[in-house]
Amino acid sequence: MKAKRIIANHGYPSDGETADVQFPDFDPVLFQIGPLAIRWYALAYVAGILLGWRYAILLSRNVRLWGGRQSTLNAAQIDDLILWVTLGVIGGGRLGYVLFYFPSMIWEEPLNIFKVWEGGMSFHGGLLGVSLAMALFARANKLDIFRVADHVAPAVPIGLFFGRIANFINGELWGRPTDMPWGVTGFPGVPDGYARHPSQIYEALLEGLLLFVILRIATHRQLWLQRRGVVAGLFLAGYGAFRLSLEWVREPDVQMLPFLRDYLTMGMLLSIPMLLIGVWMIWRGLKEPVVPAAPEKAAA
Repeated sequence: MKAKRIIANHGYPSDGETADVQFPDFDPVLFQIGPLAIRWYALAYVAGILLGWRYAILLSRNVRLWGGRQSTLNAAQIDDLILWVTLGVIGGGRLGYVLFYFPSMIWEEPLNIFKVWEGGMSFHGGLLGVSLAMALFARANKLDIFRVADHVAPAVPIGLFFGRIANFINGELWGRPTDMPWGVTGFPGVPDGYARHPSQIYEALLEGLLLFVILRIATHRQLWLQRRGVVAGLFLAGYGAFRLSLEWVREPDVQMLPFLRDYLTMGMLLSIPMLLIGVWMIWRGLKEPVVPAAPEKAAA
């Protein structure tokens, strides 16, 4: 079945038809053993955390990236930090989703707050949770929070990529109506027959793949891990810019006031501070002189 056409630049339906891509009949549950259901959404988080953990360890072992000195975190510290980060991702992501998008859940269905396996996680909430976890970890280990964030930031796009793919498999967070030939029709829960932007795939490519490449260039070519806060700031600014641009093709948040829905989304409101803070961190980090490694450490 072809989706109804959307008039270009306006988003209003017309009587014509356009080619579209049918949403695949994905089962969000990979397999189930009795009451235990293994979901793609949960596996995406597991894959992102495990691969990000290993990537952070690889960064710690590359002495060239740190200017001949020891990395901010060694392998043992990264092993400890991964538990803090995991708690921050899950706790912050779920609480952020509830507070930012569905606060009514708190008094209407409070037990649903704990049903993280059904989906419903906020990146911005997860970011706040991870930031708190890193701050507590840095304080407990007497480390510079900016340098801890620099070490963690390059691995985050890995989890973002898998998370957005899981959003697509779940058929959630679909985009606005479109007349583009790759518009997808048949997303679960969509009440109309219009083809929509596969915004989850856009975000996987930009916030996941492209942002990973940008940070890889920053760490391995520009050697910005030697500049305090720059890599973390580049992540914040890059994600904020990509998210702001993609919010124009995502379906507006239902809880936004009607007269704001055509101009602002909750994702925009939460991403603007990220962009500004990221730009400030890059600016201040590039201003600071790079402290050379001690000769004996560089020789070692």
